[in-house]
Amino acid sequence: MSLLTEAEVIARSRTVSRQSNIFKSTASTQVYDVFLSHSSNEPLEIIYGIKGYLEDANLTVYIDKVDDPQLSPDHVTPETAEILRMRMKSSKSLLYVYSRHSTKSRWMPWELGYFDALRGSVGILPVTQYAQSEFKGEEYLGLYPYADLALVKNSTRKQLWINRSASEYADLSGWVKGTEKIRRR
Repeated sequence: MSLLTEAEVIARSRTVSRQSNIFKSTASTQVYDVFLSHSSNEPLEIIYGIKGYLEDANLTVYIDKVDDPQLSPDHVTPETAEILRMRMKSSKSLLYVYSRHSTKSRWMPWELGYFDALRGSVGILPVTQYAQSEFKGEEYLGLYPYADLALVKNSTRKQLWINRSASEYADLSGWVKGTEKIRRR
């Protein structure tokens, strides 16, 4: 198991950027598997790399910068909040991108709290500068399971997993879709 690093995510973004369909808005999609909560300061390469990893897992992803580009973190209105509430209500889960940029976000804690009360299917997606094998969530983030990238047993293929610990985990896609629970393995 290893947490995603900025270098891995940026590399994934560069691979994805050659496929033009990754940048098409899915705003017409009524239901999303994942509402991606991220800092507006997060580099686009990281956002698109994460989107690529999630789409590799056959998950649909809501990203405000892609699906609602008219929203601006610098010009927040009651309509902004209503659009985000609507998008969260039409999402099955929320993944909170925890990175060196997330501490600067005023919206992310609001999104996390709103979604946790709404659905409870919240996970932390840490993106680190350097390789780490385990996430130690600070403060309230430690309450939630976290995602990482690891090999599939008896395979050379990597996929995203959701974990409570090294021995309690589930396939991220199955967890998001409600077909798999985090359990001791």
